Amino acid sequence: MQEIMTLIQDPAAWVALITLVVMEVVLGIDNLIFISILTNKLPPEHRERARKIGIGLALVMRLALLGTVAWIVQLTEPLFTAFGHGFSWKDLILIAGGLFLVWKATKEIHHTVDPIDQQEDFIAKSVTTGFASAIGQILLLDLVFSVDSIITAVGMTPHLPIMVIAVIAAVTVMLVAANPLANFIERNPTIVMLALAFLLMIGTTLIAEGMGFHVPKGYIYAAMAFSAAVEVLNMIARNARNRKRDGAH
Repeated sequence: MQEIMTLIQDPAAWVALITLVVMEVVLGIDNLIFISILTNKLPPEHRERARKIGIGLALVMRLALLGTVAWIVQLTEPLFTAFGHGFSWKDLILIAGGLFLVWKATKEIHHTVDPIDQQEDFIAKSVTTGFASAIGQILLLDLVFSVDSIITAVGMTPHLPIMVIAVIAAVTVMLVAANPLANFIERNPTIVMLALAFLLMIGTTLIAEGMGFHVPKGYIYAAMAFSAAVEVLNMIARNARNRKRDGAH
């Protein structure tokens, strides 16, 4: 309690908290895009429940990992060296998560662009994700993003209460934004392809980070923001053409 009161009176602690909340929210975008795409493949009556469970699991996992900060920090210690790089548990987790994201995004892009496959029964059945399978995949990515998020948070502040508040705030934002984002993606088919491309890029970045190649997050999110802005302009142009065509009739 004394530590919390001290932090409340410390302006530097407030700056650290705001910075960490913003960073956690930005890092949560990757997870949210994956959850939105995956849950949109469920029957409509199960989608919102799956999103809440997935994001709830993310909160539980991150808070649990915060309780083992000393162990989490040890995940950055090298286990072995290969290709001139010392691989740690964090690196292996990032590589595994990145490979999963690349595989998942590539598979979904294939189903989206190949209409012949979508017409075949065995493919059509596989496109619909089961509830348990969706939760399992969300949980897997939650683990990857949670480890990355917590290690980043530890590097920014030594105060556990600040980390806990930042994680809770970020997950709350994810919970509020999940349904609107998923519904927006579902209503705009071209957004689905853009979101899958984002996942492909995020997966590649995770693999690169795990292999020891630092990729500045600012470049990644700037590219995502630029691509999203271009797609918004395309949507505005399409809507304008549709209104003009409807008016002509």
